[in-house]
Amino acid sequence: MEKAVETTRLERFLDSDIWHSFKSNPVAIVSLIVTLIMVLSSAFAPLLAPQDPFDLANIDIMDSSLPPSWMAEGDPRFLFGTDDQGRDILSTIMYGAQISLIVGFASVVFSMVVGISLGLISGYAGGRVDAFIMRVADIQLSFPAILIALLIDGVARGIFEAHLHEQISIYVLIFAIGISGWVQYARTVRGSTLVEKNKEYVQAARVIGIRPITILHRHILPNVMGPVMVIATIHLAIAVITEATLSFLGVGVPPTTPSLGTLIRIGNEYLFSGEWWITIFPGAALLILVLAVNLLGDWLRDAMNPKLR
Repeated sequence: MEKAVETTRLERFLDSDIWHSFKSNPVAIVSLIVTLIMVLSSAFAPLLAPQDPFDLANIDIMDSSLPPSWMAEGDPRFLFGTDDQGRDILSTIMYGAQISLIVGFASVVFSMVVGISLGLISGYAGGRVDAFIMRVADIQLSFPAILIALLIDGVARGIFEAHLHEQISIYVLIFAIGISGWVQYARTVRGSTLVEKNKEYVQAARVIGIRPITILHRHILPNVMGPVMVIATIHLAIAVITEATLSFLGVGVPPTTPSLGTLIRIGNEYLFSGEWWITIFPGAALLILVLAVNLLGDWLRDAMNPKLR
């Protein structure tokens, strides 16, 4: 019986408009492939990377500042060359992307939980509760996300000692980026909730005495998740960029666990000395990742828009 249900769901998905839209869109296919390659290569970096760039036993200072392997002084062992400490650039990109994606995914999930919860409460309760939540959202929209993240990081540095802040820096970064992005989810979910709560199935649930929290969870939430998934896809790219910006400014993750932003900042110091590969390749990896996720989000937005079908 379970196999029959799974087969039916698979058949429905393969016959859906979204699947047909995906199959007929080469840009979406390429974007998904590129995104999966980068996500999987970073997730399995300990197995796939040619070198563990953070294991001092595998690093030789004599291999420092080697150019890419196809250049005259390049070494075949290091495809994209090495940095000033002798670390393989390709390996640092794979490990750095792992940190960037972890922060990006976690901050998006945090933003979704906060934004969806406040959006459901605001749209369903209405009145003063709705007005208060929306005014807080309007105030936050007047500040750039990067400024909010910098403010939270600065407060954390003032509260915690230096060594303790380094230990929890990733969690502070996730909170800072996540709390700066909840507004879009809340406003979108609120608008959808205002529409859904006046429909007959919600009115019927109220009549038979179902609690509001159950109505929000079982009936309204599933019907507002479509737009939320589109926002989440695009927000992932924004979160990765924000993390890279903060790390480039030196207020993100500590140098001992560098992300792509930290690698770009370190390589930028050697850019004018001719060692361009130290910053160019991490920058290119960040660009490709964000572009692929953005293109995937653009396709998903169009595919889930009934006016474009």
